[in-house]
Amino acid sequence: MKNNTSAIVFAIAIVIAAFVLGNAVINRNRPQGTVNVTGLGEQNFTSDLIVWEGNFTRESRDLQSAYSSLEKDRNAVTQYLKSKGIPEDQLVFNAVSTNPLYEQNYSNDGRYLGQTFTGYQLSQTLVIESKEVEKVEKISREVTELLNQGITFYSQSPRYYYTQLESLKLEMVAKATEDGRIRAERIAENSKAKLGDLITANMGVFQITGQNSGEDYSWGGAFNTSSKNKTASITMKLVFEVD
Repeated sequence: MKNNTSAIVFAIAIVIAAFVLGNAVINRNRPQGTVNVTGLGEQNFTSDLIVWEGNFTRESRDLQSAYSSLEKDRNAVTQYLKSKGIPEDQLVFNAVSTNPLYEQNYSNDGRYLGQTFTGYQLSQTLVIESKEVEKVEKISREVTELLNQGITFYSQSPRYYYTQLESLKLEMVAKATEDGRIRAERIAENSKAKLGDLITANMGVFQITGQNSGEDYSWGGAFNTSSKNKTASITMKLVFEVD
């Protein structure tokens, strides 16, 4: 009796093991149920806002004299830029910076003997923010004309921005999502499966680089301000069901 019971239990165990093994082989060849893709959205655009900075300096042993000369320079800079078509209300002059100047003294044998006060250096920074990008860009290249008036003006490279950035981001998200869906459809089609609903969507980092600049993307997001013509891009990581 015991031998018959053992035989029956052993037979049932073999049947169960065969079923489990067979089911595992079948499931191994089935789709995983989801497909993961990354979609890319890109858009070229031209900056519509320029920010340009420059500064001018004066030096004198007398502080009042240095300030008076700097004031004359500021008036001359203002008149020059107004003659170039820049409205006076767009000219933002920052506070005057004052730095004392010293000459370092050394003996003939190289010993440090202290310093001697030689005067003051006063400087002031000018900032222009304008939507007339081409005009300000041209002025930034021609401002060396102030040297002919005896004004030491140092011009910085303009910075370029885009005021419709939020709308651009929405367009990029839509493009990246559509690109991801197309990729997923092709993967499903090649796998003899049918693409189902979108399960999750995660937005990647928004990047702005100069057009044809070869700039590297950054994990934190690149934000180019040195190029007038730029390329915006964003990625979307999507997970779809597949049947």
